[in-house]
Order: sequence, then C-alpha cells, then structure tokens
Amino acid sequence: MSVHVSLSEATPVAAEGGDGGFIAPGPGSFELPPVFEVAGFGVTKPMLLLILSAVLILAFTISASRNAQMVPGRLQFAGETVYGFVRNTLARDNIGSEHFMKFVPYLFSLFMFILVNNYYGIFPFLQFPTMSRIGFVIPLALISWLIYIGAGMWKHGVFGYFKHATMPAGVGGPILILLVPLEFFSNILVRPVTLTLRLFGNMFAGHLLLILFATGGAALLTSGNALYAGVGILSFALGIGVSFLEMLVMFLQAYVFTLLSSMYIGEALADEH
Repeated sequence: MSVHVSLSEATPVAAEGGDGGFIAPGPGSFELPPVFEVAGFGVTKPMLLLILSAVLILAFTISASRNAQMVPGRLQFAGETVYGFVRNTLARDNIGSEHFMKFVPYLFSLFMFILVNNYYGIFPFLQFPTMSRIGFVIPLALISWLIYIGAGMWKHGVFGYFKHATMPAGVGGPILILLVPLEFFSNILVRPVTLTLRLFGNMFAGHLLLILFATGGAALLTSGNALYAGVGILSFALGIGVSFLEMLVMFLQAYVFTLLSSMYIGEALADEH
C-alpha cells in the first residue's frame, strides 16, 4: 500500500526566515493549482478525476453487461455483485418492493460514483479523494434531497408530503406547536447538511492524516538526526496502516451516503411517518 503524496499537495518546506522547519499540512494542501487552463478557466486535478470516474464507471458497467452469459465471467460477476448489493440491500430493503426499482439506477450510480472518487485517495499518482472537496459533495446531497422530496410529493401531494414529514401519526394537540417545526427542521432542512458533512469530513480528515504521515516522515528522515530518522520510518509504517484503514472508511462512506439516501426515499414514500 503506497502512502506517496505528490509534491503539489504538501511538502516539507522551509519556514519563513529560512530556518529549515516543517510546516504541517492543512486545508491549503487541498487547494491544488490548475493543471491547465481553458479560456482562462483553470482545470484542476480534482475536476479531471471526476471526469475520469465517469469514464471508468461507464467502461466497467458496459463491459460487465455486454454479452451477458448464464454462467458469468469474472467481470460480469463483479458487475452483478455490485448491482445486486445496491438493488437488494440498499434499495429494496429500505424503499420497499413496490417502488424500489424506480430508484435503483440513481442509487447504483451514486454508490459507484462516490466509491470510485473515494478510492482515488489510495492510488499512486492519483492520490486525491475528490469527495474531500466539499464543493463536489454538496451537489450529490442536494440531488438526493430533491429526489426524496420529489418522491414524497409524488406519493402524497405537495401539502400532504409536508404534513407526512412533520406530523407523526397518532400525535395531536398542543404538542404539535413544538413538534412540527422540529420535524420540519430535522426531516427537510438538516438532512442534506448531514449527508454533506459526513462524507466530506471523513474524506478530508483521512487524506489530511495520510499527508501528515508521509510528509512528516520524509522531513524526519531527511533531518540528519538518526533518532528522528527512526521516528520517520515509524511514521511511514503508521501511514501504511492508516491507508488500509482508509480503504474501509472509503467504502463505508459510499455505503452510508447511499444507504441514507435510500432510507430517506423510503420514509418519503411510506404511508405513515
């Protein structure tokens, strides 16, 4: 497992005054310079990775579904496994057997898109999880928000959905004065925010930790002090361990984002809140 971090992301640099110190990575490490410009607009590495992810997902799904056989080959088996996981475990179990197939294409695309963009963080030379940029996460959360709000309005009507989302069944009386605003805030306003922060925060923190272990280890190894060099080797070893942990986190974050999206859709379509 590689913990290489490109020099464009973070490097041990001399502190101001030329004393030769180490500046720890921070949010600035995620502000990468443009790779090239088009009509004065800078195209950055994360933008290119987003485009690459769409190409990779299309290539995988087309290749896995082309010439499908009764006894699947490895690629077809892999495609059917991922699709079946999203279709059965995420969509049908949370939305219900009546309407779940309408949302499988979106949930499958969402899961694959987040998964691929998360795993960029551990591939040498790519090594940047694009979901660590909040500007890429917000649109995904808003799309899920619009879909489950739209699904609820389709099922219950506009006013019927807001009643469904803010007034739990069997509850009445003065308590609704307090309960309705809280339910509106929780079910309508907060959900896209929590979806965004959960995915962004985990990807941002994990990548920042990998940069710290890699650049800190490099600074210690090149310090000229034997004791520091030993600590630098330990830093690289810990970075490798964190890389394996990040592999699990990257999958879980794609899973949780898709799971919550399907649960919100299921709640919007349910007969009772």
